[in-house]
Amino acid sequence: MHQAILKLAGGVALALASGAASAHWTTASFEIAGPIQEIPGPSARCPSKFGGTVTGHGGSALLGRVAFVASDCITPNGVIYNFDRGRFIIMTQSGDQIYADYSGQFVPTGEGANYVFSSASFRIVGGTGQFMFASGGGQLTGGEDMVTGVGNIKLAGRISYWAR
Repeated sequence: MHQAILKLAGGVALALASGAASAHWTTASFEIAGPIQEIPGPSARCPSKFGGTVTGHGGSALLGRVAFVASDCITPNGVIYNFDRGRFIIMTQSGDQIYADYSGQFVPTGEGANYVFSSASFRIVGGTGQFMFASGGGQLTGGEDMVTGVGNIKLAGRISYWAR
């Protein structure tokens, strides 16, 4: 029995070593763009008691097709809407996830109920799988019709992660 345990431990060590040999820490450009749908409403976690839930999907040269969900707190300030305490979960086709925090403002374009992101940024704070210790960040651009919640988003920046 003792030799069986040693053989098993040796096999596990060999498998881990071979997988680790092909993996490395890397930093790359990070960009995701795609359509979104936001649903605003009451949110107990927000100081303003008002927030938004965003769903969307998109494409990325680095990640391929992705889907994402996000939520944030919204505070009206005249015709501008500040959003903070935002949290993204970006899901890749492989099942890995990337987590990011975000904040910024929505400002009117002067065309109907169309607003665009202003001074908006995101910070990558980890994930799952190869993105477990991911870090990085960048800028959010895009916009949304504040009546329908339909819009588009682009995250552009850098990511550091454990590449397989």
